[in-house]
Parts: sequence; C-alpha cells; structure tokens
Amino acid sequence: MNFSDTESTRVGWVGTGVMGASMCAHLINAGYRVTVHSRTRARAQPLLESGALWADDPAQVAAAADVVFTMVGYPADVREVILGERGVLSGARSGAVIIDMSTSEPSLAEEIAQAARAQGATSIDAPVSGGDIGARNATLSIMVGGDPEAVAAATPLFEILGKTIVHQGPAGAGQHTKMVNQTLIATGMIGVCEALLYAYRAGLDLETVLASVSGGAAGSWSLSNYAPRMLRGDFAPGFMVEHFIKDMEITLAEARRMNLALPGLALAHELYLALRAQGHGRDGTQSLIHALARLSAVDWNPLGSG
Repeated sequence: MNFSDTESTRVGWVGTGVMGASMCAHLINAGYRVTVHSRTRARAQPLLESGALWADDPAQVAAAADVVFTMVGYPADVREVILGERGVLSGARSGAVIIDMSTSEPSLAEEIAQAARAQGATSIDAPVSGGDIGARNATLSIMVGGDPEAVAAATPLFEILGKTIVHQGPAGAGQHTKMVNQTLIATGMIGVCEALLYAYRAGLDLETVLASVSGGAAGSWSLSNYAPRMLRGDFAPGFMVEHFIKDMEITLAEARRMNLALPGLALAHELYLALRAQGHGRDGTQSLIHALARLSAVDWNPLGSG
C-alpha cells in the first residue's frame, strides 16, 4: 500500500469549508484524481473547475477512491459522513484508507477505527493546526493516530498538505494531541488579547509594540499571525469561534474523564462563550479581543477601522 503514485491512486474528499477546500486543491494540483462531496455543491465548484469529480454523497466518494479524506466541523458531522447510512464506510472497499482530518473526539476516532477494521478498511485520525493560512500555504501541522502501515502509506499525501507530520500513536492519539494544541492556543489567545488591550489603553503605538515583543520570549504563532489582524479589524475566520468552543468542550470533557483540572482552559471557554453570545460565533478566534475589551469598556478600534 503506497499512495505516492498520482496515476494509480484515487483520492476522495468530503468537506470543502474554509480549510478543506484549500487542502483538497493541493492534492488536485499535485496530480491526483479526486472525487469530492460537500453539503453545498457550490462550495466545491472551484475544485470541480480544477478537475475534481462530483459525488452525491460520501458513500459515492468512497466507492470511487482508494483513500478518502474527511474535513468537517463537528463530531456529529464526522459520525454522519463516515458511519452514517450513506457514509464513507458504507461505500468503502476492502483495503481502503479513511483519513479524518477534522478535530473530533478521541473516542469517536477509536470507534471509527474498529468499524473500519470490521469491513477490511483502515482509518487514521489526522487533525491539523495552522488555520486558513496553513491550509492555503500547505504548512499545516498534522497530528496522526492510527495503524503504522496505513500512516506510512498516507505520508506522501500528508506531505502535500503540511510541513510537520508526526505519528502520535494508535487510533485516537492524533485527536488527543490536537486537544493539547487547542489548550495551548486557548490560553495563549487570552494573553495576546490582554497584552494588546494594555498597550492600547497605555497609548502605545501597537505596531511598534508588536515589533518589539514578537521576536522575543513572548513571541508565538498567534501573536505573529492574529495580532496584526486584530489591529486591522480583520476578524474573518481562519478558524471560527463556534468550532473552537467545540474543541474546548471536547478537551474539557476528556480532562474530566481523566480527573484532570484545567482552570486556564475553563476560563478561556467561558470567555469564548461570552464572545459567541455577543454575536461573534462565526468570526475568527482572534475576535476574542472584543469580549475582553468589553470587560473594561474599551472601544477596540486601534487603526480607525470600521
């Protein structure tokens, strides 16, 4: 089993959202024959114009593919598109590999792996980090759980999508690693927002402040990539607030199961719930600045944007 040959490998893709569309496009551009499905066909139209074939449901995608990727929003969506009546597994042939790149529940990844084995297929959980920028630039970090042989076969495909590919262990390990990632981001984003608010209230030039702090010990991916967006008033979603809340809730549930207290993550979760209540559920995670600004009655508009 090896998926490096673009001539013989047939790829399926389910889910063409903010990140999925860019990721699928990379595989098409690399020369793979791709069959695609999404809930809304119009979202897949650019991929169809680039040569992808359309399938009416995930089962049809699987019937036409040796390896099927799924990239959807919530665990319920993952369950439907893989385990549902017309899901990927209902159309997958023996020997097929299913790769779920959604951020989902570790227990669901284990359940999918068992169901896939029962019909002679293999599944991999491979959630990603890097947001819309990483998806567009093919620089994602891919956290992989699953059978080593299947992971090795899929690695040439992963290398088209990302720069950091690490096999973390058996089924579910990729999802557990993504929960670690989300915990780091959630608490880190609070720090980014609070620091910018401090600089703003102190009357500093925020761009020069960022020039000083981004390259030192306080530097982070979120500071370098999201803080400039906050300054510009750009709150378009690289990763939506409502999806991030879902990730934090998965992490907190896993933590409770492991008898583990994560007070920093719990605080971030509460702040993002407030942000969603304020109408920012479909904005990007960097819009957390609004919820924190509201606590101190700060009118966040540093560059006079709308």
